Amino acid sequence: MAPDMPDKDKLPRHVAIIMDGNGRWAQARGMTRTEGHRAAAESVRSVLRTSRELDIPFLTVFAFSSENWGRPKKEVNFLMRLMDRFIKSEIEEIAENGIKLKVIGDLDRVPAGQRKQVLWAIDRTAQNRDLLFTVALSYGGRQEILRAAQAVGRACRDGELDPDTLTDEDFAARLYTAGIPDPDLLIRTSGELRISNFLLWQLAYTELYFTPTYWPDFRKEEYLRILTEYQNRDRRYGRIQEQEPKAKKSKKR
Repeated sequence: MAPDMPDKDKLPRHVAIIMDGNGRWAQARGMTRTEGHRAAAESVRSVLRTSRELDIPFLTVFAFSSENWGRPKKEVNFLMRLMDRFIKSEIEEIAENGIKLKVIGDLDRVPAGQRKQVLWAIDRTAQNRDLLFTVALSYGGRQEILRAAQAVGRACRDGELDPDTLTDEDFAARLYTAGIPDPDLLIRTSGELRISNFLLWQLAYTELYFTPTYWPDFRKEEYLRILTEYQNRDRRYGRIQEQEPKAKKSKKR
């Protein structure tokens, strides 16, 4: 049975996704973990196309964590090559559909060849404005916060900021995601119930949705069901229900 289409007027502005379960999906089918990673590419295409179709302006996916560098070298090398192939095969469709690519994380750790390809893709889509597709690559939330704290410390030392009047906005401006609204909805696949060092600052008031579906099986139909379910959530941002209409009216979306 096809899911109901979500109300376009009540969609989240920013969806974040922890794409998890590739290895377990493959192992359950007697395949290698690399086959699971390869199968996952179609799920990325499906979610990206659906987000563009629904005019969701911000989509962020967790592709490779700073901790993932500790995986077997063969798997890490495969993931880097897979990313390279995905960019080459998808960049023209991405560019032609008004999608802008942004990559956040410690790119200095990414091999030179793949890093060059990523930077080329970012430049290729730099003028697009319809959807910002952010890929967290070699990314860790604690590392991002530490990096921002160091930047704040330098700004205070140099007299650019007063530590006694420092605001949330001052700090957020030094995160990788500066200028991007915090996610309204976080989806994690594979049944794991944690956020795994992803967007720790940005997820403060994000609605969380955990699905048992492995990422390679995640498609448009389930994405639409989750978006529809999100629209039934009561987001109060720490306020009480009696304040909600007024709060929603004044809240920037």
